[in-house]
Amino acid sequence: MIKTRVILIVLCAGIIWLLFQLPKSVVENEASVAQTTGDSVSAHIETHVQAPKEVSARIRELRGVWMENTSNEKNAIFADSLASLYRTSSRFDSAGWFSEEAAKFFNTADSWIKAGDDYYQAYTLAIDESKQDAFAVKARSFYQKVMDEDPNNLEIKTKMAMTYLSSSNPMQGITMLREVLRKDPQNELALFNMGMLSIQSRQFDKAVERLTQLVKINPTHIQGQLLLGIAYLNMGDNDHAREQFNLVKEMDKDPAVQATVDSYLNELK
Repeated sequence: MIKTRVILIVLCAGIIWLLFQLPKSVVENEASVAQTTGDSVSAHIETHVQAPKEVSARIRELRGVWMENTSNEKNAIFADSLASLYRTSSRFDSAGWFSEEAAKFFNTADSWIKAGDDYYQAYTLAIDESKQDAFAVKARSFYQKVMDEDPNNLEIKTKMAMTYLSSSNPMQGITMLREVLRKDPQNELALFNMGMLSIQSRQFDKAVERLTQLVKINPTHIQGQLLLGIAYLNMGDNDHAREQFNLVKEMDKDPAVQATVDSYLNELK
């Protein structure tokens, strides 16, 4: 329960950061940037001071065993456990690194998804563009392995599509999202991402269309409800925007969400 709560808080913070940017400065297509290097162990195990004390202690314990052990199988198991602990601490870059180490041994769809998802979360939360691009490449490489075995995995295809947006070929990601929606018009993740991308490209009418469809399917989708309000705000439809923002305030009492919504409501005064 604690693990889930910590991850949700960090993911919400990342989404809120993005939402603050959207109406105030439209995001242009990102240029391809150089990947980061230095995938050393020390880069991923020495600087995580924000983890809860009990988690940090367990990380140090497992890390020591992992570094001293010579069995590939045991090391893979320890790496998987370390990835889980870093995931608990919302350190998805390190979670991805250790998930990748585990995946090298297990070489299964489940291990690829774990590594891909960890790098994907690191990608979505990264602010530095070079790190963002490097995490996207890593996530995409593992998702491709999954897609090679299961081309109909629409969740993985949707996430993989989003990793192309920081590449030199962002339209490939848009094409993949459209393919997902042709197969599953009610795919919530694809609808949300298409709505967000429509806002970024200032196609607010399309954003309203996608996001209205999303919240009809899932009225409790808070991020979708908030994005719909932002789309209305940018269209100049202040009445609908205000309605959406007040709805979000009723749905989620988290202080960060409340502050975000209040910032938009202030623009309507």
